[in-house]
Amino acid sequence: MQLRFETQLTSTEYVTRQAWREATLARCPLHPREACGVSRHGTYSRVEPPGTRVARFYCRSGKATFSLLPDGLASRLSGSQDEVEQVVVAVEQAPSQEVAAAALRPDITLTAALRWVRRRLVPVRMTVLALVTLLPGRLGSQARLASVRRALGTDRALVAFRQIAGEHLGALGPPVGFGPRPGVCRPKRRGHQQETGTDPPADPR
Repeated sequence: MQLRFETQLTSTEYVTRQAWREATLARCPLHPREACGVSRHGTYSRVEPPGTRVARFYCRSGKATFSLLPDGLASRLSGSQDEVEQVVVAVEQAPSQEVAAAALRPDITLTAALRWVRRRLVPVRMTVLALVTLLPGRLGSQARLASVRRALGTDRALVAFRQIAGEHLGALGPPVGFGPRPGVCRPKRRGHQQETGTDPPADPR
């Protein structure tokens, strides 16, 4: 389970200070009212930025691990939230996604660059729309990141979202929230059912 590590450090500052050493878990999410003995369980590394590690904790009675992701790092996506935000703002300011993708990723093909951009753009747009709807008036009137930045008075809107929507992070998708990626759903169990297609031939009896 992924949890929030509240910090205003940028991803670079987080690595430089090795701030994962400062991450603490006040109480176990599975046993908030009892002492279950949840304890530190090492760290795991992330590719970007280089040298990043994320603190983990383990609940022995619940047999579950928890990772504390700092506000500056994107969830389920490599890199920082600030980098993701820069991509989205660049797309909003460009005449088209193709123009933005070509400028942002000239090192790869346009098709690959568009995929790279959309992996960041689509989930952020969904998060912005959800929060503007959930918090009317607080984040501006438009479901655009530039508008939200102006309303909040910050150029780190995605980082601010972690605090503003703290109680909803489990329902929000990445890179802000800790829910599933957009469009990802768990397969439903199905009973025995005839496959689609033409009807089988009638029983001659």
